[in-house]
Amino acid sequence: MATRHARSAARLMMAPAVILLLGWMLVPLTMTLWFSFRKYLPMRGGDLGFVGFENYVRFVKSSAFWPSIQVTLTLVVGVLVITVVLGILLALLLDQPMWGQGVVRILVIAPFFVMPTVSALVWKNIMLDPINGFFGHLWRAFGAQPVDWLSQASMGSIITIVSWEWLPFSTLILLTALQSLDREQLEAAEMDGAGPIARFFYIMVPHLARAITVVILIQTIFLLSIFAEIFVTTGGAFGTKTLTYLIYQRVLESQNVGLGSAGGVYAIILANIVAIFLMRIVGRNLDR
Repeated sequence: MATRHARSAARLMMAPAVILLLGWMLVPLTMTLWFSFRKYLPMRGGDLGFVGFENYVRFVKSSAFWPSIQVTLTLVVGVLVITVVLGILLALLLDQPMWGQGVVRILVIAPFFVMPTVSALVWKNIMLDPINGFFGHLWRAFGAQPVDWLSQASMGSIITIVSWEWLPFSTLILLTALQSLDREQLEAAEMDGAGPIARFFYIMVPHLARAITVVILIQTIFLLSIFAEIFVTTGGAFGTKTLTYLIYQRVLESQNVGLGSAGGVYAIILANIVAIFLMRIVGRNLDR
């Protein structure tokens, strides 16, 4: 009886938070769905009525739609490859005993706490600027012509900036997983004649499989909505217009809320497709 009362009390105390969370999610989603079926132009007449699936058809037929999907997926894959590979290498390095290990770990994790807008501005003005940037001075020091990275290698620059932001997260998760590895297993493999490469691929990588899948899942959810870094650096030019940025242009620049809302629904669908696919991968690794 006491357990039943305790459960009822717990549900009662959790109810306000659950209701608030559901409202926080369902109200914007409902409004997005509502506007996606209407022609709503705030600066040009307001709500002009129900148009059915016209906004969805127009958004898909837009010449920028499929390129934005391609740019979005390229950005996600590029960042995931860099952060997972370098995250594993940094985790292996930080797992080794060294002087000032605690300070080094803090410095490695620090970029994750920098706001995306600030980090994008730092990279744009201090690192990638062809005149005053670090790489510009470095190129001139070797007698080479500085490169305008944000226009000549725009996609690579965006991937580098976003990877720098997310690398600490993957490193932290993978380092935690690596520290849970049974050292006796590594010592036994070494006594059996397994070299460092064999121990890495046959013991460490399988042990890190769950952590890697969690990193991929969490990062993908956030990377699909990357916006600030593109807005601050390229403004969607030079082939860096993601689906999120395209929606921004339709809503704010074109003042077409209905068309932008349809794009938002497409973004939700894309995110759910990717999330379901990744959840299956995560589920298989967690069941092992």
